[in-house]
Amino acid sequence: PIIFNPDFFVEKLRHEKPEVFTELVVSNITRLIDLPGAELAQLMGEEDPKLPGGNGLASGFLRSLMSLKRKEKGVVFGSPLTEEGIAQVSQLIEYLHKHLRAEGLFRVPGNSIRQQILKDALNSGTDIDLDSGEFHSNDVATLLKMFLGELPEPLLTHKHFHAHLKIADLTLFDEKGNKTSTPDKERQIEALQLLFLILPAPNRSLLKLLLDLLYQTAKKQDKNKMSAHNLALMFAPHILWPRNVTANDLQENITKLNNGVTFMIKHSQKLFKAPAYIRECARLHYLGSRAHASKDDLDLLTSPSSKELQPLKSQKRSRLDTCHQEETQQRTEEALKELFRHVHNMPDSAKKKKLIRQFNKHPTVLTPGSDVRTPPVQRRTRSRSFSGLIKRKVLGTPVIMERKSRDVTPEPERASKENIHLLQKCGSPAHMSPGKMKFLEGQKEVRCSHVHSPS
Repeated sequence: PIIFNPDFFVEKLRHEKPEVFTELVVSNITRLIDLPGAELAQLMGEEDPKLPGGNGLASGFLRSLMSLKRKEKGVVFGSPLTEEGIAQVSQLIEYLHKHLRAEGLFRVPGNSIRQQILKDALNSGTDIDLDSGEFHSNDVATLLKMFLGELPEPLLTHKHFHAHLKIADLTLFDEKGNKTSTPDKERQIEALQLLFLILPAPNRSLLKLLLDLLYQTAKKQDKNKMSAHNLALMFAPHILWPRNVTANDLQENITKLNNGVTFMIKHSQKLFKAPAYIRECARLHYLGSRAHASKDDLDLLTSPSSKELQPLKSQKRSRLDTCHQEETQQRTEEALKELFRHVHNMPDSAKKKKLIRQFNKHPTVLTPGSDVRTPPVQRRTRSRSFSGLIKRKVLGTPVIMERKSRDVTPEPERASKENIHLLQKCGSPAHMSPGKMKFLEGQKEVRCSHVHSPS
């Protein structure tokens, strides 16, 4: 079965045009939270983050030195986050999902000797059988926190630090427009969705795995005694606090940061979906111009399975596109009818006959549409010629033609292939001799007699 990813075009835009994607997301972040020029420049990566507890070149040099020392420790621990490192650490996360009922999980420390053995194995890339019984769930949980704590920068990055503080301050307004102390959960979720979209891909991948693990752990708090708030106290210093800072450096921001991580854990199932308007902007970026849409993209949207899974907005737009095509076709038909009417009303001349012959050569262009209203005319018998058939279809009324006989039974409106072939050989009725006309009439009468004769 085809699995439709609602964020398909969002991810496509992020990878193919990161500058356009970042500008789109950040413009919406600034709509929700107030970021002064310096903090906005830090979020965009245009300036180095100014963090609490460290000012000037000395602190930056200290962080760089600590990062270099950590890189020497091994492949996984202390190194910048990579997809290979995430693949190793994901083994720990998968194991912990099976042991969520362990009391004091992430709070009770494990055995340091077993942790060192496990850490060395992860750094060397050795295959580990965590289900062998050699390691305890507390060993694995402590090692996961250790891995996060030894990253060169927190999982949520230094650039996003000030934005998270501002998100924590989003509150509801009262009827008079004054701020209240009640958190505005909807705006906080929307702001976190946007902020997570511009995280580096490895950080975003690991953060999703981690928050899902903590969310599932909190759901078992009646067994493990670890609520979302307790888990936030364990993980906030590793994933959100700036490196090399103390509690005194953060002062009143500690409560905001801890509450922020608690909120992420409780609402983790909603935070990794792009807001609907970001999805729509990304979709229109590609499908609004055929030059940007690949065949695979269009096939994905037009396949039967994906149509059933498209959001309601996409279905409405599809119906609008269909209506637009029908309107365009209708306007084309009306223009062709108007052109034929103009030619028909021209005085008899060689030019008029030439134009009519052109219409007769391309009957499929004149798609029959709705009847065109014309002034009432005297009812006359229909022309038997194929050109007369086209005129009746286009003008919607019988065409006045001079006929020698009025007693001929009207024929079916559909012209046969033989008529077309004979007309092409003999020309239009206006140029036929009386002998040719009688020959045609004789041929038609023979066919009609075959059709109506009993079998």
